[in-house]
Amino acid sequence: MLAAPAVAADPPVGGTAPDWYTGAEQQQVDDSWAVAVDGSTSVTSNSSAFGSITVTAAPLGPGTQSGARIRVEGLAGTYSYPGQAVATRVTGYQQEGSLLAGYEWIWRDAALAGFIGFNVRSNQLSVPDPGNPVVGTGVGLKVAANFYATPTDRTMVSAYGSYSTKFNAYYSRFRVGYMVADGAYIGPEVLFLGDDFFRQYRIGAHLTGISFGPVRMSVGAGYVNDRVQKSGYYTSVEARATF
Repeated sequence: MLAAPAVAADPPVGGTAPDWYTGAEQQQVDDSWAVAVDGSTSVTSNSSAFGSITVTAAPLGPGTQSGARIRVEGLAGTYSYPGQAVATRVTGYQQEGSLLAGYEWIWRDAALAGFIGFNVRSNQLSVPDPGNPVVGTGVGLKVAANFYATPTDRTMVSAYGSYSTKFNAYYSRFRVGYMVADGAYIGPEVLFLGDDFFRQYRIGAHLTGISFGPVRMSVGAGYVNDRVQKSGYYTSVEARATF
């Protein structure tokens, strides 16, 4: 049960400022982009698995400069839980699409973006569950914001949050990291997510700064606690490519 895709802010402008996603130090080259594609997957031992893709476009100029942004998001996944009202295990299927517009401010060592738009979310259950009100398809108003900064040469801070009026769905993540190798950050992360049915928090660690050619990746793992499923563990993998 994942409330929203997780994305972070774009890189601050500056010759050697760390990259927005991996923390890898930028070289003195033209790294401008018009479209960024982010993908993520998350699996928990509490019987949930989700994947998302986010496409962010900078229509009026390079994405490494302040300006307008357009974002399209897609998410799909499945989860299961013990349905107390129906005395059997219930499997849920969730799909979501979002269209957002916003603006991003970029400085040398920080970036902040804000978005507003709408999302369409669909939730289906394997068996009807009177105890779960998050069922059906509908449209909601959605807002989102992301922030990234490098307070020192060896540290990073990132945050992301979103909220939709459809099912009162929310998602937030906060990360800090310390550079342990060239372009690689490691540190703690905390997530809070939920809607009108479930509430969950995750506490773990992340490694940010893995590059495979033009693709930059991040991995995370840790402890998860869910209102319905209780304790468990989670893993996540995220990747970005720019064009």
